[in-house]
Amino acid sequence: MSRKPAPAAAEYPLADGVVALAAGFAFLPRARALLVADAHFGYEDVMGGGAALPLWSTAEMTASIAIAARRNAAREVVFLGDVIHGSAMSEGAIGVVTGALRELREVADVTFVAGNHEGRSRGAAILGSTVQSCERDGWLLAHGDKRGPLGQRAIIGHLHPSMHLGGGISAPAFLAGERIVVVPALTPYSRGLDVLSPECIAALAPWDVRRSDLQVVAATADRVFPFGMLSALCATLRSPAPSPATGFVRRRRLEPN
Repeated sequence: MSRKPAPAAAEYPLADGVVALAAGFAFLPRARALLVADAHFGYEDVMGGGAALPLWSTAEMTASIAIAARRNAAREVVFLGDVIHGSAMSEGAIGVVTGALRELREVADVTFVAGNHEGRSRGAAILGSTVQSCERDGWLLAHGDKRGPLGQRAIIGHLHPSMHLGGGISAPAFLAGERIVVVPALTPYSRGLDVLSPECIAALAPWDVRRSDLQVVAATADRVFPFGMLSALCATLRSPAPSPATGFVRRRRLEPN
């Protein structure tokens, strides 16, 4: 794992057997598994009480996942929880989401890890079968709202990590160490948890990591930007004031230029 910033690229190694891809996907080359975190399908409908169709973000994210899966010859797409924003969707929204998932199953096998937004039902009426976690290539794949077994390497979502750059602009960002990788949220509605904030490192406390253990890799639609170690980045930027935790407001993304 590099400890220094590197030029922007289409992909970048995060940890042993884990690669960061553009658009905020992670990839396990040996298992040929594409990892997707926090899509929150159906967000507009759930937040609009069933009156916010069409679900434009569902179609956009589905297309992005399918493109990444095909480009990397993925055999499996693993959702790391919060696949849907909530199970209380209108019939129209359920049809849109299940249709989108059907499209993805035509591209690769699909595995759903249940997150906190799936609720007690685990989203069964929409997603069908889900798992609490699964293992691929020696990594535990989990949502991240609960700590996995001690000593187990884990790849999680849940935290919506991002770099807040001022002016309402944020960039989805991976956080990666030898034993933990946090994949950014796919949903375009979450500005996310600022990786530079004290709240972010506090949220990672169950995994017993420090800023000096983690590298930061930001993502745009077509590139990833390795910023080096989180501790060095915080020191360089003089640790800005704490920012609010994850909120669902349409974010403005970092542009490649």
